Amino acid sequence: MTRNSHRQIIVGLSGGLDSAVALLLLKEQGYQPIGLTLRYSGWSTKENIYSNQESIRLAKKVCRQLKAPHYTLDYRQEFKKKVIGYFISLLKNKKTPNPCIVCNQQLKFEKLISFAKQKGIEYVATGHYARIRKIKDEYQLLRGKDKQKDQSYFLCLLDQKQLAKIVFPLGDLTKKKVYRIAEKKGLDFLIRKKQSQDLCFVIQKSMPLFLKKEIGLHPGQIVDKKDKILGQHQGLHFYTIGQRKGIKLAGGPWWVIGFNKKKNQLIVTNIENDPALFSRTVILSDGHFVSGKLPQKIIKVKAKTRFNQAPASAKLYILPKKNSRLVFDRPQKAVTPGQWTVFYQNQVCLGGGIIDSVL
Repeated sequence: MTRNSHRQIIVGLSGGLDSAVALLLLKEQGYQPIGLTLRYSGWSTKENIYSNQESIRLAKKVCRQLKAPHYTLDYRQEFKKKVIGYFISLLKNKKTPNPCIVCNQQLKFEKLISFAKQKGIEYVATGHYARIRKIKDEYQLLRGKDKQKDQSYFLCLLDQKQLAKIVFPLGDLTKKKVYRIAEKKGLDFLIRKKQSQDLCFVIQKSMPLFLKKEIGLHPGQIVDKKDKILGQHQGLHFYTIGQRKGIKLAGGPWWVIGFNKKKNQLIVTNIENDPALFSRTVILSDGHFVSGKLPQKIIKVKAKTRFNQAPASAKLYILPKKNSRLVFDRPQKAVTPGQWTVFYQNQVCLGGGIIDSVL
């Protein structure tokens, strides 16, 4: 994995372990890495403000230790508009967004590549667990070697121009191997840092407060499939399909199986594998193919409707206006409008589309 060693390369540093090891490996391969940390706009809680400042501090520490230059780039206004704004707009429409996918395409890699171009540097790198392969004139996005850490799902909107400029140093490594490298090379202080599963702009425990302040309360009824009233909710935007926690009804556990938007009703079931939770056909909008080329016929794929789901066999039908229909061989549980479905053939990530509706 060396496109052009002995050259400068911009490395996106998050302040975490993976991006730091990516920079270290590039330096050992003969590159002259330059760290770049993007200053994002966190929602106004002390935890998030501290988190962003701490990330910058750790990124600077890594660069000092590895004797690499470091820069920060302020993109708070654009982040607030394109990422947080996108997140809120889908929630208002009673959908469950995945802002990380949009951020990677529209902001993170765009900013890294733009910064590199200003510096006269050809390539950028990040600590994502994914791989890139070039066949003839086409760049392919591949799954990372570590199946548990593979992050190609979040990169499904990258295009050919972007992939031509990107290097993923961790793509052929496992997370365990990355930990061993960090311990051996003096980056163990990053191992002790808690690996957050939260969105970068709001931590999970602050999410109810975030939703209440940004969208408000819109109380309505909680009902079962027979329209029996079971209780009250504070707003459909507080819930997602398949959700179990936070329903607060007796006689549970309960699972969310749908919304009646017109009546502002939350529909639930107390049957864990209720047939209403499963769907075979998914209608996708905003379709994107990494190759830049639309398939000309029905194609067989493996698809996942959320990051932590195993890919499942399906047929993909291309429809007009960047829409498509995905028909799974077997019904899939808790397919959620607003999330992204990403499709693969073997190790190749073909692209993805946003879930518009399920049948």
